[in-house]
Amino acid sequence: MSVSIDIAGLRPERTAVVPSPLAELGMALHALSEPGHHPGLQGWVTGVTARLDPHLADRMCEADFLWRTTFSDLFLPSAGIPGRRTLPGATLAEELDLLDKLSDEQFVDAALEFTCALPYSLPGPGPLTDEGLRRRSLELAAARGPRQVLFTERLLADPPRIRAWLRQFLQDCDEAFFAETWSRLRHQLAADTRLKTDLLRHKGLPEALAAVSPAVTLDGTGDRITVDKLGDGRTATGDGGLLLIPTSLGWPHLMVLHRHGWQPVLHYPVGSPELAAPPTVEQLALRMTALSHPVRMRMCRHLARSAYTTSELAQVHGVTAPEISRHLSVLKKAGLITTRRRGRYVLHQLDVTVVARLGSDFLEGILR
Repeated sequence: MSVSIDIAGLRPERTAVVPSPLAELGMALHALSEPGHHPGLQGWVTGVTARLDPHLADRMCEADFLWRTTFSDLFLPSAGIPGRRTLPGATLAEELDLLDKLSDEQFVDAALEFTCALPYSLPGPGPLTDEGLRRRSLELAAARGPRQVLFTERLLADPPRIRAWLRQFLQDCDEAFFAETWSRLRHQLAADTRLKTDLLRHKGLPEALAAVSPAVTLDGTGDRITVDKLGDGRTATGDGGLLLIPTSLGWPHLMVLHRHGWQPVLHYPVGSPELAAPPTVEQLALRMTALSHPVRMRMCRHLARSAYTTSELAQVHGVTAPEISRHLSVLKKAGLITTRRRGRYVLHQLDVTVVARLGSDFLEGILR
């Protein structure tokens, strides 16, 4: 499973690394709504929440589905501007002006992305023009409660009203807490932007992508970027560009904007506590599958305490040596055991460091 970006024919000057204040505000709202996704931001979340005006906090709940899951593409409006070469604005005000340039159809489709499961990476009509999609949007909204139904009804009936509401809300968030946060974070993001831009200019796209995340790779032909994620999707730069947008608040989310007709965007965390080489989705699946077998679980109980030979494990578990060897092979392929030779004996032991990381690896994998 992965998300791929076809970049065949992409000219070097059309790849840009640019911070986005609006995207960072989207991540800020997400962290405030789902602090469990971001344990490293607990102090910041607590401080902002403690001084948040109750009225603004209530408004934050009115449309939290725009940022609770991760955040809507509405927070990356530059990608939706026709021509697919527009860069994010330098200020929040400039980015809100870009948001205003999206068509009502683009705005509605992006706003309903997470809650109404509308077509994302394929062309087609939206709920403003397709009556069937309109009914489906309202039906799915009903399953999420009266607040979602009310928002969806208003959005479909009067998009300009909701657009004005959202713009005012984001401006109020900026005044209440984000302007102070952005003044602190923008220096880190600017430094990362300079680093990645220098890599692009002097070493090329492969080096820059490798610095973005080990989960991002470029194929041997240089025509396709693959992002290792627990999901499928594809997009292409075509005659447009590619945006790399760093976030200080985003870890562990590594996101790919691959909406049909929009400029592809890699939105990646900087200064994160992630491992230098986090496991791929395939490796994570192998490890969890390997540990799910009852015999291998019992073997791990012994291998966690000491090193054992194959014959010793066979005697302890009352099974044949070939059967133990097969189970050891599964554990070794998953990277869960280490093997060393002592004289004529081969000893196996559980890699407790890798096993201890499984919980955080799983969480990072599903939130990536």
